[in-house]
Amino acid sequence: MDLQYWLGRAVEAVDEWRDGFGPFTSHPVNHVDDERFGVAFADFTRRLQDNYPFFHPRYVGQMVKPPHPVAVVGYLAAMLVNPNNHAREGGPATTDMEREVIAQLAGMFGFPDHLGHLTTSGTMGNLEALFVARESHPGAGIAYSADSHFTHARMCRVLGVQGHSVPVDLQGRMDLDALETLLRTERIGTVVLTAGTTGTGAVDPIHEALALKERYGVRLHVDAAYGGFFTLLADHGLFDPRPWKAIASCDSVVVDPHKHGLQPYGCGAVLFPDPGVARHYLHDSPYTYFTASDLHLGEISLECSRSGAAAAALWLTLRMLPATPDGLGSVLLPGLQAARRWAVLLRTSRHLTLFQPPELDIVTYFPSEPSLTGIDAATARVLNEGMTSADPVYVSALRVDDRAFLGRHPRLMGDARSARILRSVLIKPESGNYLEPLHNRLEELAGGRSKPCPVPSSPSDRRPVPMPAL
Repeated sequence: MDLQYWLGRAVEAVDEWRDGFGPFTSHPVNHVDDERFGVAFADFTRRLQDNYPFFHPRYVGQMVKPPHPVAVVGYLAAMLVNPNNHAREGGPATTDMEREVIAQLAGMFGFPDHLGHLTTSGTMGNLEALFVARESHPGAGIAYSADSHFTHARMCRVLGVQGHSVPVDLQGRMDLDALETLLRTERIGTVVLTAGTTGTGAVDPIHEALALKERYGVRLHVDAAYGGFFTLLADHGLFDPRPWKAIASCDSVVVDPHKHGLQPYGCGAVLFPDPGVARHYLHDSPYTYFTASDLHLGEISLECSRSGAAAAALWLTLRMLPATPDGLGSVLLPGLQAARRWAVLLRTSRHLTLFQPPELDIVTYFPSEPSLTGIDAATARVLNEGMTSADPVYVSALRVDDRAFLGRHPRLMGDARSARILRSVLIKPESGNYLEPLHNRLEELAGGRSKPCPVPSSPSDRRPVPMPAL
């Protein structure tokens, strides 16, 4: 795809649309001197150099990658119009696009009926889901796992709801026995289950929690902000499909298209299988909501102004890569396979140890030291030297408490309350082609060596590693 060509066509298309309304003279206050702008733009592009190479497979630090070129073209074209999807009169075309992409996401999760909209982030999507939960079960608390995203506890405080942290097992999944003990107190109205924790990528046993939903009458909300699109690969035999298929029987779900959906920030989504939850959003505005009899998106959202360009970018992307196994699923599959291959390499590594088997595309590992203090210090060294060396690799760190660490690796010396480990997110499909050089470089760093590692010129240069079964 020739990105420069299509960006130019996007500008031309918007100019043609503008020309249809007749000529007018732009106000002088909008004029910008090219020479002065050139100076500012040079400074701007220089400042942008102070970024990590999110586009490159040597960056496996956080859940960040550039948006797909199709999304960039769609976003730019709609941004030049600048629609606001709060009310239909703010963006008729992009409002329709948003409804259409929400229907595709709802279908992906198995919701035959639905209510939902895009949000600026998964955090806002979770806030909305928990808001509806509070309105549905007034006075009741909300339970979430100890390894869930930190914003659940914070959103409970924002909503004035009592939050309850539930312990996790040694795979980082919610302990349902501990959850049931809490549910017996009759203080809980909603349980938040996570499909892909941000730390290790663990998936809570959503399918097993359905029985607790029936037994105790609680709502189940699924935070699938990171992992949601992996539901497209549930039938590929690479992970247990049951939690993903169970989402269809839950009360709400959040997913972030600005992660595996290839979109620019910020683009999240919240969906409910029951359109009747619209009653909890009921409000009026004296100066909007006049151009359509159907509910405006702002009437089912806590946010007011929202970017129509985000809806346009996602709509255009899903035209090219639909929410199907052969569409977006094909973009996720290489990272998932690479994570499995890396686990094999780590199991035979001299200087690195696998922390736990990857469930999705997040791999956790640590320098092979005998104690938690040694692991923490070596992790910090690898992290820093990796980013600053002439042959850089970019990983991230995850802090793990001693109980979780020693439960997985009991032979270690527990001489600290916690230790940092290394964490890599293989969110880019190119990660698979770069895996061996990445692993070898990290082994060198963990072993105290800094010799640059050659990069293979093509995937065929890689030594094949068998795919393990989970």
